[in-house]
Amino acid sequence: MLNKLDDFPVHQTPEPLAHVATSDRNAYDRTWFNGYAPDGSYYFGIGMAVYPHRGIMDCAFSTVRPGERQHCFYGSRRAPIERTEMDVGPFRMEVIEPMRRTRIILDDNASGLSCDLTFSARTASIQEARQTLWSGARRVMDATRFDQFGRWSGVVRTPDGEFQVDDQVCLGTKDRSWGVRTVGERDIGGAPTTPNGICFVWAPLVWDDHITHAIFFDGAKGEALVREGIVAPLYASEALIPGVEDGRDLRMATARHRIDYVPGTRLARSARIDLVEHSGDTRTISLDPILKFQMKGLGYGHPEWGQGMWKGELAVGGESFDTLQLDPLAPEHLHTQQVVRATDGTRTGVGVLEQICIGPYAPAGFTEFFDGAKA
Repeated sequence: MLNKLDDFPVHQTPEPLAHVATSDRNAYDRTWFNGYAPDGSYYFGIGMAVYPHRGIMDCAFSTVRPGERQHCFYGSRRAPIERTEMDVGPFRMEVIEPMRRTRIILDDNASGLSCDLTFSARTASIQEARQTLWSGARRVMDATRFDQFGRWSGVVRTPDGEFQVDDQVCLGTKDRSWGVRTVGERDIGGAPTTPNGICFVWAPLVWDDHITHAIFFDGAKGEALVREGIVAPLYASEALIPGVEDGRDLRMATARHRIDYVPGTRLARSARIDLVEHSGDTRTISLDPILKFQMKGLGYGHPEWGQGMWKGELAVGGESFDTLQLDPLAPEHLHTQQVVRATDGTRTGVGVLEQICIGPYAPAGFTEFFDGAKA
C-alpha cells in the first residue's frame, strides 16, 4: 500500500508510510489553524485531519464576528491512501512551502461559507512536549504537536457578508498534531468504566517582538498532568525565519493558570497565567476576553459532525448559530476559544485563550460533570 511520500527518505519503520506504527483505531494526523483581528472584529478556525484506521478524512471551517451568527462548514470523506491528497468536496488545503506558507480554499457551497486564505509563518516551528494522558491502564491520548505563529491574507465570505483579511492586521496560529486521542464514535462493549474529567487550557499570545505560549492539562484536583510555558522570537517576515527550528525558544520551569469564570458557566471571564523561569522569576500575564468562538464549529464535541465520525463516502454540511443563545453548560458548548487582550504590566499583546473543563474540578469549585461557576 504505497503513496507518493514513499519516494522520499522519510520512513520510520520497514512499512510503507500508509501503515501507521500503532494499531489504535484512534490514530490521527491533524492540521489546525486560527486567525483573528486584534480588536476582536472577527475570528476564524480551520481544521483538517485523517484517521487512518477509521478510514476517514474530515475538515471544517468556521467564523464569527461580533453581533453576527457563527457560521460553520463541515466536510467528511473516505480517507485517501494518497496522503498528499488534501481535499474534501469544496475544501482543499495546499502546502505551498512546508512550515512557511499554506493556502486554504473553500469553494462556494450550500453552507454559504467560503474563503481563499493564505497563512504566512512569523515564527519557527515550536514543538510542544509530548502529551500522554491515561484512563486507568489505557492511553487515551499520546500525541506530538508543533505550533507556528503567523499572519493571514485573503477573503472570507459568509451568509452575513464578506470581509477582507489583511496580513497587516490578521494574526493566527498553526497547530500540527498527530498520534492518538479520543475521536469518532465511542468504543462499546466490555465492563463499564467511569469517565474521566479534564481541564485543558491553551494560550498562544503575540507580543511586539516575541510570542508566549502556555499549555495545561489538569486532573480533577487541579493536579498537573501537562504543564508547559514557552517564549520564542517573532520574525518580521517568513523569509527571516532561519530554519524549521531556530533553537531560540525558551522553555519555562513551569507555568500556572488561574481562571475567573462567568457565573453559571464554565467560560472564562478573565484569566491569569504565570510563566515561571528556572531562576524562579515569574511573569504574570492577565487575559481579558473580547470575542467568543465555539469549537463545535470545527467538529470538537459536535453531536453530528464530530471529528472522526463516519459520514459516508463524501458528505458536506453547514450550520449557523448565535453563540450568545446557546446553553453554556451543554457538553458540546463547553469547548471554546476566545480572542483576548493580554498584559504583563509593562507590555500589551493579543492572542487566544482555549479552554474546556469537563467533570469535577476543585480549583473552580465544580463538583459535577456539567455544573457552572457559583456567583
